[in-house]
Amino acid sequence: MSDEGADECRSGRDHEHEGGHVIEVRDLRVSYGGRLVADVPELDVGPGECVAIVGESGSGKSTTLLSLLGLTQDAEISGHIRVCGVEVLTASPRALREIRGARVALVMQSPQAALSPATRLGVLMRRALKLHGRSGVERAMADAVEAVMLDREILRRYPHEISGGQAQRFAIALAIALGAEVILADEPTSALDVTVQAEVVGVLRRLREERGLALLLVSHDLALVSTIADRVLVMKDGAVVESGPAAAVLAEPAHPYTRELLEALP
Repeated sequence: MSDEGADECRSGRDHEHEGGHVIEVRDLRVSYGGRLVADVPELDVGPGECVAIVGESGSGKSTTLLSLLGLTQDAEISGHIRVCGVEVLTASPRALREIRGARVALVMQSPQAALSPATRLGVLMRRALKLHGRSGVERAMADAVEAVMLDREILRRYPHEISGGQAQRFAIALAIALGAEVILADEPTSALDVTVQAEVVGVLRRLREERGLALLLVSHDLALVSTIADRVLVMKDGAVVESGPAAAVLAEPAHPYTRELLEALP
């Protein structure tokens, strides 16, 4: 990273901690071809906090998540988004590249799909760390893998040689190795069986507690959300219909749609 880029990141960190939030969203509106697909009046996430966005498919959850990193291609987008001190809607491509991965990591539902089948996991992680100018690469890799409860031997494997749960934990390990302060997780456990889901959620919970990691989780699984989220936003047809502390929203929902989601639980 250049001196100019490093200064920009440092100033972003200072500004971010002044406000107390690593994610701050106000009056976000995302449209495609004039059709509004996400309307989020307010969304804040602080260090060590987990906020969940819940709702059925097509509710605008993933669009909201992707907008935080400027990844809503061809969308009309307005409002205010600040992530790790960077004003996303007005930031230069260079400033966005510097926070993507290095400070804010996106963990998708099926991370194996993003991994080169011909590249060992260790090679992939080493390249990512060097690309972002990280020092002490080998130690950072070992520490990150250990932090997500994976054996270091996994770094010698190819993507097709690991399970879905291991792939999710590797994606989280990569974020940790890069020094990410925020993880944006889009349905990170929906493709996993119940036992493996619990392992992944346990890793995320521990990283929040030990490292102050901020977590924004997109999920349709209210049972999962109840085990980890501090606050919840409920979305339907692109709009936030209810929000508040997770315990209150899930125990005494005020909106009929939230009640429908809870009644649909097995």
